Parts: sequence; C-alpha cells; structure tokens
Amino acid sequence: MRKRCVSAAIAVVALGALLQPGAAYASPAPSLPSVSVGAHGSEAGTAVLSGFDEPGSRLRVDSGRTRSAHWLQIDYQVQETGYWCGPAATRIALSARMAPPSQGDLAWQLGTTQAGTDHIGQVTGVLNSNLGGGWYETKEMPNDPPTQGQRDLLWHDIVFDIDRNYPLVANIVAPPGNQPPGYPSNQTIYHYFTVFGYDEVDRTVLIADPASFSGNQIYWISFDQLATLIPPKGYSA
Repeated sequence: MRKRCVSAAIAVVALGALLQPGAAYASPAPSLPSVSVGAHGSEAGTAVLSGFDEPGSRLRVDSGRTRSAHWLQIDYQVQETGYWCGPAATRIALSARMAPPSQGDLAWQLGTTQAGTDHIGQVTGVLNSNLGGGWYETKEMPNDPPTQGQRDLLWHDIVFDIDRNYPLVANIVAPPGNQPPGYPSNQTIYHYFTVFGYDEVDRTVLIADPASFSGNQIYWISFDQLATLIPPKGYSA
C-alpha cells in the first residue's frame, strides 16, 4: 500500500512561479538564502532552521566540519505538495552533488502519485540514474526495534556516505510518542527525509525535512531515534 506524507500546511501545490533549481544552484544568487549549521550546535532537538515553510521555498545550507561533526552543502526545498516528500527528499540529496531536477521531474521519475512514493527502492534507482553511477543501495530495516547489526550498519552508512559527499534518504514511520520536532502528535506519519550530517560525540544526525511540520526544516535528532523511525521501512545509502 502506498504511504502518504501528511501535512496540512503543505497539502496544496505552491502558487506562483518557482526558480529553476539548476540555474539557481549552479550560480548561487544573493536572493537564495544561506544558512550556517555551525552556530547552532548539534545537540538532539536543536533547530538549525525553523519557520521557513512556504511550499517550494528554497535555501542553501552551507557545509561544515568540526573535530567530531560533518555536514554537507545542500539546496533545501520545502515539498510542493502534501505527497511529494519522496521527490523533495531525493532532490535535496541530489543537490549535494549536482544541480538537481525539479520536484515535479523527480515525482515523474519516482512514479509518485497522490498516494505517495511506494518504496525506498524507487528513490535508490532515481538517485543512481541522475548521478550516473551505482553508489546508492537500498538498505532494509524490517525489524522493529532494529537489531544491533542493523543499527551498526546504519551508523556506518551515515558516516561513510557523508564523508564522501553523499546524503542519505530515509523512509520513516513516526507514530505518536516517537516523532521528530513539530510532527502532528495525534497521527502516524509515513514520510521521507534526507540525512546530511552527523556528530560522533553527540551521536546525532542532521535532518533536512521537506515537510516542514510546524515550521521545522533543518534539525538534529539522536541517532537512536533515527534508528527507531526507519523500521519497518528502509533507506538509500
């Protein structure tokens, strides 16, 4: 069964013309806001960006590195419809390495419908197709809670991929009581978001969340929480 991203704030297509992603990213324009992660810290629950929630809105998140943390430069964009979390998360991941296609183009490539994007494997295929290689693999996490082996592989994939400039895309299930910041607390949310940073000391991961639930776009969560959000789905790494 297809799973849908649920967000009343972004349940309609954005009105007005959007900038062409490739043109804006290839030559960063002053009109594209830029956000620095380093000034905010990496503790779980820390919001790097909030309140920037108009559908289709864009900004650049600058890359950075400390003794324990590493995060990538991305072109963040709020998803344009309530069911385009898969295309939007895929676009964010691609933006670390190329001028990405539009969400609409990626929705077509992914086969996304109003019911959402079926499976993380579709994201893996579209990432590889656009990048012209076979870097990304689909990693299933069927056990809930995940096994120690699955947790260890997830952390390894996060560090290994981000250190080589490849963000991850995760397919998550967020029930009441186990949700990232701002999610509707009375709903189970089926969703895709992008993982593009980590901190080994805080044991946290940096999330680019295209849904912008309650205005939360870029934030840190604990690795332990991420590992419980992905089952029984999977991720592209």
